[in-house]
Amino acid sequence: MFSGNSRKSAASPGSILGLAVVAIAVPAIFCTVALPAYAAQSGSSASGSPATADLEHLKVSDAQTVAVAEDATIGSTARDAISATSEAEAKRTRLLAALAAARASYTGPSVRGLLANPPYPNFSLDQVVAVAERYQGVPYVYGGASPAGFDCSGFTQYVYAQFGVALPHSASRQGAGGAHISAADARPGDIVAMDGGGHVGIYLGGNMMIDAPEPGRVVQIRAIYTSGYWFVRYGI
Repeated sequence: MFSGNSRKSAASPGSILGLAVVAIAVPAIFCTVALPAYAAQSGSSASGSPATADLEHLKVSDAQTVAVAEDATIGSTARDAISATSEAEAKRTRLLAALAAARASYTGPSVRGLLANPPYPNFSLDQVVAVAERYQGVPYVYGGASPAGFDCSGFTQYVYAQFGVALPHSASRQGAGGAHISAADARPGDIVAMDGGGHVGIYLGGNMMIDAPEPGRVVQIRAIYTSGYWFVRYGI
């Protein structure tokens, strides 16, 4: 017979087997329960739930990019009643303002004063050209005969007066006076008359002249614009 203490300290083969089964089965049960939850979560990220698919689409398609058609046009942003001023227009405006100020302040000699005391007493056609070119940019003024403003005959009259040569303030009379010369004999500095005597300028050679053209324009160098012209020589 065994004592009671011997029964408590000695384990039977059946109890040892039962403990082994529990030790193996319980972890297995936890793994089995946890695996579906993990698998479901992992599968959702890998295969793509609807929300995840939408996010991936936005990342690929760049949701902040706006597509514009190739033939799209940009509307005008100009404001009503406002127009841009070009640099050329601005320059012309400044020039006209300066010329207007010069006209208002001009106190130089008149044609009469120049004839009385000519700054170039020795007449020279070459010098006539040099003096005439100084007045480029002076505006056309009807009846004008000073650097404050010239008309065509007033311009030639003022230039020639500086050499002591008196010309009438009339295009037709200037074209009818002096010594008429052929085109072959014309020299820079001679008077060129045109438009049936209605316009005059100072010849520069090579079919070019300097003149005071018309209202709104200025003394300038340009081509003789008509075939109906002739030359007149004064001062020699």
